[in-house]
Amino acid sequence: MLKQWKLKEIVLMSIFGVVFAVIYLMFYFFGQGLRNFLTPFGLAPFGYEIIFGIWFIVSIIAAYVIRKPGAAFWSELIAGTVQVLIGSPAGPQLIISAAIQGLGAEVVFAATRYRNFSLSVLILAGMSAAIFSYAWGWFQSGLAALTPELIVATLAVRIISGGLLAGLLGKWISDQLAQTGVLRGYALGKEWQEKREKSA
Repeated sequence: MLKQWKLKEIVLMSIFGVVFAVIYLMFYFFGQGLRNFLTPFGLAPFGYEIIFGIWFIVSIIAAYVIRKPGAAFWSELIAGTVQVLIGSPAGPQLIISAAIQGLGAEVVFAATRYRNFSLSVLILAGMSAAIFSYAWGWFQSGLAALTPELIVATLAVRIISGGLLAGLLGKWISDQLAQTGVLRGYALGKEWQEKREKSA
């Protein structure tokens, strides 16, 4: 899958994975605090769900910037693996979770044959990652033990979070990077360069 890739694309994807591994770990602890805050209100199950989309964001950014098959999957897998290596409390099973989340985003880009990276597709990819991750959590995290109402509510919140924090925010961050010119050697950077030339 990576045979079509240039070395600089693999390097950038790896950098994204490492950087977001640290960010993901920080949000793990933030989510823990949010969960504790919401517990007295009976909303503990939503503590992580509200911010769950942040854990898919590297897959969206890598795919949007590089636009090659596997970018979403491998970037997420790298982020998950690095989290485990730097001591994530979630343990080694996090690698499987990361792979499933990356796959969830990847299938959306694959469905467009890696030709459509519009905002709606990025949001859909974030939502798909949320659905895949929830399906895995059903078996791994005990989500099946929730009441039917809570299952529907937490799934809905996770899907919305995936669309907004991974899809929408991921696009915004990528576009900000592209505007600086640091991505000019990559697909997104070239797209921005073409826009500048047309508007000049």
